[in-house]
Amino acid sequence: MCGIAGVFHRDPQQPIDSQVLVNMAAIQYHRGPDNFGYTNPAGAGIGLSHARLSIIDLNEERGRQPLVSPDQQYYLVHNGEFYDFQRIRAMLVSNGARFATKSDSEIILHLYPRYGMEKTLQYLRGEFAFALFDKSEDALYLVRDRFGIKPLYWSETADGIVFGSELKVLFAHPSVKRQLNAAGTYHQLIQVMVPGSTAFEGVHQVPPGHMIKVKRKDGKLIISQKKFWDMDFPVAGEYVNHHDESHYIEGVRDQLLEAVQLRLNADVPVGCYLSGGIDSCSILGLSAAVRQDPVKAFTIGFDSSEYDETPIAREMAEMTGADQLVLKLSADDLYNNFSRTIWHTERTIYNTLAVAKLLMSETVKQNRYKVVLTGEGSDELFGGYPAFRKDMFLYGLDDLPASLRKEWQSSLEESNSLFRGAMLPREDFNSAAMTDVVGFTPTCLQNWLHCHDYAMGLLNPEWRAQLKDYDAGAQIAATFDRSQLDGRHPLDKAQYVWIKTMLEGQILTWGGDRVDMANSMEARPAFLDHHLAKFATTVPPQLRIKGATEKYVLREAMKGLLPETLYKRQKFAFMAPPAHTDKKKWQSLMALMDEFASKEKVQAAGLLDSAAIEKMIADHEDPNMDRETKVQLDAVINHVLGVQLLHHHFVAQDLPNLAQQRADELGWHATA
Repeated sequence: MCGIAGVFHRDPQQPIDSQVLVNMAAIQYHRGPDNFGYTNPAGAGIGLSHARLSIIDLNEERGRQPLVSPDQQYYLVHNGEFYDFQRIRAMLVSNGARFATKSDSEIILHLYPRYGMEKTLQYLRGEFAFALFDKSEDALYLVRDRFGIKPLYWSETADGIVFGSELKVLFAHPSVKRQLNAAGTYHQLIQVMVPGSTAFEGVHQVPPGHMIKVKRKDGKLIISQKKFWDMDFPVAGEYVNHHDESHYIEGVRDQLLEAVQLRLNADVPVGCYLSGGIDSCSILGLSAAVRQDPVKAFTIGFDSSEYDETPIAREMAEMTGADQLVLKLSADDLYNNFSRTIWHTERTIYNTLAVAKLLMSETVKQNRYKVVLTGEGSDELFGGYPAFRKDMFLYGLDDLPASLRKEWQSSLEESNSLFRGAMLPREDFNSAAMTDVVGFTPTCLQNWLHCHDYAMGLLNPEWRAQLKDYDAGAQIAATFDRSQLDGRHPLDKAQYVWIKTMLEGQILTWGGDRVDMANSMEARPAFLDHHLAKFATTVPPQLRIKGATEKYVLREAMKGLLPETLYKRQKFAFMAPPAHTDKKKWQSLMALMDEFASKEKVQAAGLLDSAAIEKMIADHEDPNMDRETKVQLDAVINHVLGVQLLHHHFVAQDLPNLAQQRADELGWHATA
């Protein structure tokens, strides 16, 4: 894992400042502290830089990027991991290729000239974001992995394209505008973003499973975007069950084991994240079975027994002989590190779980680990979230007796009462535009779309007027590929929508890469192996959620290695205790609001309405307010604080100057 950056000018003769390229690497030093590199070939109008975290091929010079082909036709910077690269490398060598490194990244420089970009991408397995410049075609490719595990941003300036692994990398370039806009800020306040967007004017993400091609022609840049992969569920009628349960159970087991085995490959030690859920316990159980030595397991614990999962995690660690480390977190830990977390997430967070995960990755680093396997993606593939069960009960079981439907829904609501107002909506919400595209408004989006009135009231009056007819549901739904939704089972649709919104925009961002790489730590989510994902789409909905049991097929596949308590337990959403649950947490949150979102700070930033913020906090402190509304308002208050911190970190600060200072501190300088 690493950090990448680059500049591509319209005019190839326009010089690119090499030190700016180095500064763009320096400001993401946390992503790649082991070394840096840059290339800025004269007259090419392309400059690339790279901050490296050494995991495969630890030779400092041999693995340094950017990589350049021997004929200087192809230039590459890559962030991420290509699994099974040794087999691909051997195939290429047998066909005459000669490799200069042992790095997985180099396979691109041999695949692309032989097969072109589209076929090259079919070979790639893992999580990745890379930029490839083809000199003969005079084109730049920006490519992001299938689920968006690795980030990649870009912006068009007066001179061309600037891109990088994080927003701060783009903002280190003096030509990139640093300005929050109305719609972007609104979406920060309601948690769910429009896929491909950011909170900042003119700054975009490469969508998951897409490549962007920037071709230079006649002094202009022609920018095109193409999808190379999607989560392709069968049309509902194709789910005629040609196999018994054992086929799917064994298939999931085989595919997951292969995904885990591949992700244990590294030239440095590999550990596991361990919560009390089926997902991480399955990963640990398989890793322990594959490995010859005890696995190091890292667990987050909270000071509230209602939210703490360490007892089950400890039982799993003992079963597998893992060497477990538990990080117990308090209010002070979470809120003292809130601002630092927003610097890394570069978007708002509704829950301090993001802070907890940042502190966990810091602990991993302190224990001299660079790589951990994680359980992200399991809920997305196998229908694990409470919202999926609700959609299944409502729309996916036409022949379910009304009495049983009511019983299952009641059980779902009762077992997830802590999360109403967050993971489950406190009341039903319908978006007409979303329903038009999907067939219903997925439960996973309802709570956040329901925050519309809060968000509008919190925006400054000018933006409020600008967005008076804004329909968040319509904007989000417009990004979906309807051909992937039409004719699909309701559970497939619900999972597809989550994967396109909450997985990429939340789970893999402020719950994944950004808080992991904040501490130079690579997380490998084995469930998001695309071969496993493809098999998961063939599992009939009634085996993903069987009766009232979520992730049924995964439970059965992993039954032999799970503690019985966990095997029988319903999904428990993993989140940190909200601020309202503890007086000290609330006081810590309010102290941060005083520091960054006071009336004076809010008015100076000019983004939000200070009177509306004051009223919301006063309403929240009403002892008669119900718990579900408090959970929802907790999230909105966290978002308000986050918006102010985005301004504080990325607008009020001089990022190009900060990047130069960072380069000077590191001694990272361009050579003359």
